[in-house]
Amino acid sequence: MTPRTQLATDGVSLLATHELAGDLRVALGGLMRRLRQEATIGDFTRSQLSALGRLERGGPATLSDLARAEGVRPQSMAATVAVLEEAGLVSRTPDERDGRKSVLHLTDEARELFATGRLAREDWLFRAIRTRLTDDEQAALASSVELIRRLAETP
Repeated sequence: MTPRTQLATDGVSLLATHELAGDLRVALGGLMRRLRQEATIGDFTRSQLSALGRLERGGPATLSDLARAEGVRPQSMAATVAVLEEAGLVSRTPDERDGRKSVLHLTDEARELFATGRLAREDWLFRAIRTRLTDDEQAALASSVELIRRLAETP
């Protein structure tokens, strides 16, 4: 039996599932790009935005911890953080456990930018759902949110 004709145990062909995976990847990628367009928080690189996002989600971190989490060298992260500090989005405080280190924090300005951006994205998405989808389509979308969340949590 070839992959084109082989059926999964639930009767859905492996080819159809593979096509679904590709279609979902493209659709979610397009949605994420559109959401990013709706709320830019400045003229920053992806690395800088990623570091800000990690601090926003994970809380304060040392430069080394942030570099490790982002998969970059500490020297590269230092350059990234320097731009964010100069923009007033990140501040440093001495590490209480190791005085040689500093802990990076988001500033109130950065938190405000995240909140404003999040509201702008949610507002755009709300308006798009209300104006582009029928009531039945909105219900179908609502039921798919949990499925997408479960997929996102898959190791």
